Amino acid sequence: MSTNQYQEMRNRQQAEINAFPMFFAFNKQQFAEGMRTLGLSLSDTCQMCSIFGGGYCRKSDAAKLGEMLARHRKELEDAISSDKTGKGFIFDMFLQELENHEYSYTGDVQEALDALGITPQYMEAMPQLMTGLSLACNKAMQHDCFG
Repeated sequence: MSTNQYQEMRNRQQAEINAFPMFFAFNKQQFAEGMRTLGLSLSDTCQMCSIFGGGYCRKSDAAKLGEMLARHRKELEDAISSDKTGKGFIFDMFLQELENHEYSYTGDVQEALDALGITPQYMEAMPQLMTGLSLACNKAMQHDCFG
């Protein structure tokens, strides 16, 4: 079985995100627990920064978080640019995200494109994206039927 280059990249990036000193909280108890995991008390909230999706990190780490996420995005864009045919990394990327977003059930690619941050303009600028998407759509439907 061949290696999914996209999944390898995502696993590597996710491990880096998981190791970053931040937490997600959706109630007071989770917030207090998150503060403790960072070695802070509830009286230290002035040191905290609210980030996307219910996340929090130290203000002193906010720039590092932004840099890490920008680096992850650049790694994705570089890998896409390096796949000149759309049959390697791009195919792996689309197949993974189509399956993650139940394409074989919905027949709609939009959620996968949104998850990847791929716009129609980006698709037009890189024809290999359309090639990879088409191949991945066909494969995703085969997986569903013949699994």
